[in-house]
Amino acid sequence: MISTEMQQVEKYYTMISEYLVKYSMQLVGALLILVFGLWVAQKISKMVAALMTRNNIDVTLTNFISNVVKVLLIVIFVIIALGKIGISVTPFVAAIGAASLGAGLALQGMLSNYGAGLAIIATRPFIVGDTIEVKNVSGQVKTIELGYTILINEEKVEITIPNKHIVGEILHNSFNYSLVKGEIDIAYNANAEHAIELIEKVLKVHELVADEPNAQVGIERFAQSGVTISYRYWVPTTKIIETKLAINGGVYNAIQGADIEIPFPQRVITINNQERDS
Repeated sequence: MISTEMQQVEKYYTMISEYLVKYSMQLVGALLILVFGLWVAQKISKMVAALMTRNNIDVTLTNFISNVVKVLLIVIFVIIALGKIGISVTPFVAAIGAASLGAGLALQGMLSNYGAGLAIIATRPFIVGDTIEVKNVSGQVKTIELGYTILINEEKVEITIPNKHIVGEILHNSFNYSLVKGEIDIAYNANAEHAIELIEKVLKVHELVADEPNAQVGIERFAQSGVTISYRYWVPTTKIIETKLAINGGVYNAIQGADIEIPFPQRVITINNQERDS
């Protein structure tokens, strides 16, 4: 039993010794090739990143391409080094191809997100800071990653959207601002033009209301209890709630201060005396 094990050890030792004697210089050469390849890959990767940065290419796309270049160069030098020591790379290439196919099928959703992310970065339908709406979800773009995009809404809630749900969909982009709507009713006997002037003044003096596009104020409809004055204005997306509350309070105080009646819901009931007497 012991002699058999010793024979196996001696056999492997002999094989390793013969291999080292035969391929010692090749091993040194392969190691030098690998070290040189790592250095070249690092240098070229940095050069690609610097070139893309100088041309104002998006940072996410820059990092992705530079990393892909680095990995490809390392793989090439590894294949060269393996061939230097007499190892055939054909089985490895076949195995890598089969593994890539299996990984592609397993990660189909993730890869589609990455592809959509590259499309977003390349075509730039929106950038960080824009306000977008897609699939009934809206918010300001916080970050754009290869696999997903993060929005933040007026309630400071972060919304993560896979990029495949953005590309190919109807996209609304209002850039840095969002539209806010408000309305107030005044009595039919009140001066509507004066009320509109008061609301325009409130909107004009508020620092967060955008000058462009211009705020719009006018009669929206004729309701049962009064005339509805509607106002529309644009504010930064992350300041919607606080601005809306401030504007509504200012409009209410301005209307009240001008002694313009704000009607409450009411209904007129007419009693038919003939039906009551019968």
